[in-house]
Formats: sequence, C-alpha cells, structure tokens
Amino acid sequence: MLDFNSRSQTSAHVNAAIDAALVAANQATPPRSYLGGSRLGHACERALQFEFVKAPKDEGADFDGRLLRIFGIGHALEDVAVAWLRGAGFDLYTRRGGSEHGDQFGFSVAGGRIRGHVDGVFAGGPTIPGMAFPALWECKTMNAKAWRETSSKGVAVAKPIYAAQIAVYQAYMDASVPGVADNPALFTAINKDTAELHHELVPFNAELAQRMSDRAVRILAATDAGELLPRVANQADHFECRFCPWAKRCWVQPA
Repeated sequence: MLDFNSRSQTSAHVNAAIDAALVAANQATPPRSYLGGSRLGHACERALQFEFVKAPKDEGADFDGRLLRIFGIGHALEDVAVAWLRGAGFDLYTRRGGSEHGDQFGFSVAGGRIRGHVDGVFAGGPTIPGMAFPALWECKTMNAKAWRETSSKGVAVAKPIYAAQIAVYQAYMDASVPGVADNPALFTAINKDTAELHHELVPFNAELAQRMSDRAVRILAATDAGELLPRVANQADHFECRFCPWAKRCWVQPA
C-alpha cells in the first residue's frame, strides 16, 4: 500500500513543483543585453565574452531549482540587512528618491553596453571610525566557509571579484552621487548558516577600477571584431574551467 502521507514523498512533490516554477520563471526572464559591472572581476575574459553575447550554455549547465532557491534566499537576506541597518540609524537608500518604487541606483556607460546596479548608498548614519558619507554599500550572502575566509582575510584577498565590483561602482557612481568615490564603501557579508555579519570599509582603489574599465573595453572591442580573448588557463581541467558553463563550447573551438 502506498503511503501518501510520507514526509519524503510530500517534500519531493512540493519541491518539484517549486523548482519547476523557479526554472520556468528564470527561463522567461530576458537575458542581460550588457556587460555587468559586477562581473568584470571574473577570472576569465573569454567567459565574460560568452556571457555578454548570450552564448548558449553547455547542456545541463543552466541554473537548476536548488541554485535558484539559493539566489532567492540571498536576495531576501539582503532586504533583511537593509532593515537592520536602517534600524541601527543608518540613512540607507536602495532606490532613487527614497521610494521603494524608484529606480535602483546604478550606472550605464559605453552606450548602455556596460551597466551596474548597486545595493545601496549611505547618506548618513552613526559615527563609525573611518566611515564618511556618502558611501557605497554592497552586500553579499555566503556559506560559513566562504564567510570565515572573507572575514579573516578581507574581501580584496578572499573575494577579488567583489573587490573589483566595488571599485568599478565607486568610480562610475561618483558622477551621480558626488563624493562616493572619496569615501570608503561599506561591504557587508552575511553568513547564511549562522547569521553572523562581517562589515568592512573598502577604500576606493582607482587602479583596480581603471583595470576593470580597460578590461570591459577590451571585451567589447574583441567581441565586436569577432575575436576570442585568451582563456584563463591552458588546460581544460583547470578549476575555473571545470565549473564554467561554457567549458565544452570553449575547449572545442580554436584558441
């Protein structure tokens, strides 16, 4: 006799329905038509080319329901962090005009081919040593292992892609929020396993911002010319390549 009340059966059926809906919604979302500023610190320029031109991912490499649930939890925790910071007295804006219906803070350059959206901008707040306003805010959620590494080593060492994102955002946002590049950004990392918080002031790194800007121009120019930029590695079993959603596409084409 089938046990229709089995907890494992119930979980399987409900999770399958949730994941199917998440995958369908993700597939229906129009892909980006620009090179994202948050991605410029990625290790491989060729992967960024594939991403920019919306090259089909390898079979089975699209986001599944579990990953989409992880992304959803991350977004929800960022909203919680906003409430925490505002409750602590920070004047934090996540959208222009201060309205929840306003446009998200961001920038667009190179004819809209390079864009970015920031998590928030501080206009004021409690007296924190080294912090001045206005200041960029970037928030990331991590598992316990990644959080411990980031909190102990700092974002520039542990997560260089995030450091590059912060530098690029400070550089390009300074035109619309004067002074945001003069003051350190506040980087917040949330441990999804323990709810521990890591906050770090990140001074503007002009050299890093310039390198990332130059990189973006190089990617756009090479893509327009129909040229493939070099891979990050010389062997397909390199760490970055093994987890790349375009690995098969990349390694069957001439370098």
